[in-house]
Amino acid sequence: MKLSDGERLIILMLADLSKSLKIKGEMDPEFIEKMVINNDLWAINWKYHGIQFEKGEDPPEVRETCDILDMWSFVEAGYKKLSAADKKKVKTEAAPYGDDVKFHGFDGNHEPHTFIAGVLIKDLERWSEFKGRALNAHTRTVERYPRMCRAFEGIRPSLDMRHPSADEITKILLAQKHG
Repeated sequence: MKLSDGERLIILMLADLSKSLKIKGEMDPEFIEKMVINNDLWAINWKYHGIQFEKGEDPPEVRETCDILDMWSFVEAGYKKLSAADKKKVKTEAAPYGDDVKFHGFDGNHEPHTFIAGVLIKDLERWSEFKGRALNAHTRTVERYPRMCRAFEGIRPSLDMRHPSADEITKILLAQKHG
């Protein structure tokens, strides 16, 4: 979706009017306003997918963020189901990445993924397992997360009916290393 400056102004004025009159409709004026102001128009398509908007691709950062959240969701869920011995194995073999097997977010100062993840988790209520977490890792992560996703995609077909094993989690975590 693309909006001209005039269209943005009209939408923001309508959202403001709707809020001030306390109109209860199918559209959430606060959400619409926030997405227009932040230029996260892709999220309007996601929330109101029943509306026949102009077909367009989501920004590449949105798809990448979804892939990363998906991967971390599987890794965390799988890690929680491991035995104590397997968790110790991950911690040892995936050192130093096995110490804290948890999604910590993105660098809020340098990576747009932080805000995209916030919209996905908080506003669109996806990946609810990450709700309430601080999504700013205060360190760059987008260079290493795609490497983890590639390792994850290599084992994902076998995960349909089960969670990843300690060895698979270790492989994904170790993919963070350069080279």
